[in-house]
Amino acid sequence: MLSSQLTPMKNLLLIIICILSLPSKQEAQGCAGIKYISEIGQTQYLQPDLGNTGFNLESTGSSWIVGINNRYFKSYRDYRGKTDLETPSQNQAVNKNFTTEMSVNYLMKRGWSIALAIPVSANVREAAGEHGGPNTQRFETKAYGLGDIRLVVSKWMLKPEDSFKGNLQLGFGLKFPTGDFAQKDYFHRNGTLVLAAVNPGIQPGDGGLGLIGELNAYYRLTQRVGLYANLFYLANPRENNGETWGGFTYTEEQIQAGVDLMSVPDAFALRGGLYYEPSSSFTLSAGLRFEGVPVEDIIGGSRWGDRRPGNYLSVEPGFIFRRPKISFYGYTPVIFSREIKQTVGGKLLGVHGPGGSADYQFFFGILLRL
Repeated sequence: MLSSQLTPMKNLLLIIICILSLPSKQEAQGCAGIKYISEIGQTQYLQPDLGNTGFNLESTGSSWIVGINNRYFKSYRDYRGKTDLETPSQNQAVNKNFTTEMSVNYLMKRGWSIALAIPVSANVREAAGEHGGPNTQRFETKAYGLGDIRLVVSKWMLKPEDSFKGNLQLGFGLKFPTGDFAQKDYFHRNGTLVLAAVNPGIQPGDGGLGLIGELNAYYRLTQRVGLYANLFYLANPRENNGETWGGFTYTEEQIQAGVDLMSVPDAFALRGGLYYEPSSSFTLSAGLRFEGVPVEDIIGGSRWGDRRPGNYLSVEPGFIFRRPKISFYGYTPVIFSREIKQTVGGKLLGVHGPGGSADYQFFFGILLRL
């Protein structure tokens, strides 16, 4: 295929999971968003002509893609519904999350591929409310380690060698509960230290075996301009992981409402937009991303276990720079609309806890073709 036939923009597939709550105090949780990074779809951009031959192994002679994918964000703004609570800085719950994910994608014949992703996180939460209470000294809790590993099998529905104009890819897989969901640190209470599980937003894992569904699509409008769309859904059948965070004391009413345990929620992401290829080695994109956590899961229960459901709408500019064997990419989603919804347990108790948000996130990485 000629180098002028450039590859379309696909995506760094993102997903926010917000499972944060302190129902006994109704304090903001500093919602730590993204637990999962996925570069499935990025593997088509390692060479200028890879859009046509990327899965035609007879012509490329290469079948392995290795990725080093990174995400960083800082959440600190507190919302209830769509209302910014304008929490004073002293009482903000600030989460700083950094994840590096190693991925291996094996390309097979007839449009099939299989991807394995192994994340490692280093997360810090700084707050006053969960230690001495509002307007007291702020302290940090931390969590580090392996996250939940994912394995996804994907298939382009049209023959890649015959689908230069556009194509549709379906993917299905599993998220394994390999990450620690009850990592502990010390909380400062009345001059003493209490060792307890840290906030779910900085836990490396969630404790559930998840079912993953993905859809990736592109369509060329012109030689250099086209459309992309991506859908990701994680279904977690497990209702809760049986753990309580923070070492708090819950009332019998709260226990009966199920808000003392950490939920294992579903999560979703929907992306779409335009890409532009000014040269054979460079792609720019701009689109919208809608993502979040539903109030109730599509499989399994949502009653026993507390979560921080809601959704986030972002503008997402990005780029990919390609060389024959290596690609660099970066995305900076800027959140402009948020809604923190009431949980099932909150409805039973008649309370609506707040949740946190970042203003923007950073995603950057490298993909190597072996």
